[in-house]
Amino acid sequence: MPFRLADRVNRIRPFHVMELLRRAHELEAAGGDVVHMEIGEPDFPTAKPVVEAGRQALTAGRTHYLPAAGLPALREAIARHYADDYGAHVPPERIFVTPGASGALTLAMALVAGPGESVLLPDPGYPCNRNFVELVNAVPRLVAVGPEDDFQLTPEAAEAAMDESTAGMLVGSPSNPTGTVASAGALSGMAELADRHGLALMVDEIYHGLYYGDRPASASVHAPQSLIVNSFSKYFGMTGWRLGWLVVPPGLEGAAEKLIQNLYINASTPAQYAALACFTPQAREVFADRREAFRQRRDFLLPALREIGFRIPGEPAGAFYLYADVSALADDSEALARALLEECAVAATPGLDFEQSAPERHLRFAYTTSLERLETGVERIAQYLR
Repeated sequence: MPFRLADRVNRIRPFHVMELLRRAHELEAAGGDVVHMEIGEPDFPTAKPVVEAGRQALTAGRTHYLPAAGLPALREAIARHYADDYGAHVPPERIFVTPGASGALTLAMALVAGPGESVLLPDPGYPCNRNFVELVNAVPRLVAVGPEDDFQLTPEAAEAAMDESTAGMLVGSPSNPTGTVASAGALSGMAELADRHGLALMVDEIYHGLYYGDRPASASVHAPQSLIVNSFSKYFGMTGWRLGWLVVPPGLEGAAEKLIQNLYINASTPAQYAALACFTPQAREVFADRREAFRQRRDFLLPALREIGFRIPGEPAGAFYLYADVSALADDSEALARALLEECAVAATPGLDFEQSAPERHLRFAYTTSLERLETGVERIAQYLR
């Protein structure tokens, strides 16, 4: 190396699923047929009304800078979304459009956590969250959660884990990797705890449109002083467009805009014009149909995996993941994931990416491929286990 890397680079862990995906692509390039259940990306293309709105924006020359906080019409549309779907009053001035939810999470951490301060994160949880904390030279503090709490961070567990260095807490609902949902009472309890200790509460609602029973409780209603992260990637199907948003509490608007001006300037201009179409009746109909397709996939995959020996507690109520306990089948989930890929061409993600508590016990299966492909994958896994 001609120079010394910053220490944070060594503290940030790689996303192991990407290595698994690389190997899966190698097998496919050699003529293999891999069933992909490793990546959390919907297999559906961006909905046609959204693509058409993006095309029109490009044709009209809408390719210049926008206000750092986002396209005013899009911020207003998001505010109406909170009012229509949740009955929540979220002023557009508190909504900031970001380059994906990753941009929103980075922005939230930069607002909340200073060097040496700690942020409480559920374990298991989305692996990049701890790296966003590291990026601002803060300390991720993982709090073990399990099936007894539906894999959700509780006020009791958070209070037991905090100390004088704690600056904030993060909740994911629906959760990646477990698909579980925080109740209204749990969100209210976390909000009360944050208020009592003068901490920031961040709530990741990236998968909020993907639910298979009652609509999940939203922090916009039950924790209105929290920082709320959402995305156009998952429910709205705009993964490659890289667009998300962050809702900040009153009083943080100026700080959020200042950081965006310096960090991003603005999120993609054509993507923001395209995203306006996400809130049209035509696009909403597409999204509702796709949510039903995900529900059908979950309803097949959950009992099918259980039947061949995987343990999955409860019934995940959102997102598109199943977090399976493999301890009855194997001693090491990473070794099992590699064997499934190499021996039967099925890709799933080991728990190593998501947790430190018991990574060897778990595999995450993403039902982001067709029902027919899921059936093929289960048949291959069953045959391998036999």
